[in-house]
Amino acid sequence: MLQKILNNKVRLTQFVFLVALLVLVRAFEDQLFYDPFLDYFKDDFNNLPLPNFNSFQLFLELLFRYTLNTVISLGIIYVLFKDIAMVKFAFVLYYFFFMILIFSFFYIIYYIKEHNNLFLFYIRRFLIQPIFVLLFVPAFYYQKQNK
Repeated sequence: MLQKILNNKVRLTQFVFLVALLVLVRAFEDQLFYDPFLDYFKDDFNNLPLPNFNSFQLFLELLFRYTLNTVISLGIIYVLFKDIAMVKFAFVLYYFFFMILIFSFFYIIYYIKEHNNLFLFYIRRFLIQPIFVLLFVPAFYYQKQNK
């Protein structure tokens, strides 16, 4: 009984630590990442032209941030479920969605003549925020309960 309580405290501490890391990534995003769209989307972006940016550097920074959020999110999934198969499946999903999102992001920027800034805003939001962990945790919990 004591071991079970201790294990749950350790898991809770790990979970809180990983969530705190996600918060720190968000809190220090201005200092950690090159992203000219941070300030752009804080203003009235529907009436402004897109900011100047370096495409390659933006891609690398989005990849870095997405990877950082993914690693932390996969840690959360592992701490909650202790299932490597689930973590591997989530990893595949994360990078499948990254390919779709990054392609869509740059496609809208370069090939859509009338910029749909709201759509661009939401695609970028999925790239820079750990939204998928909020979707995967309940889905994996439901799956585990129905096994």
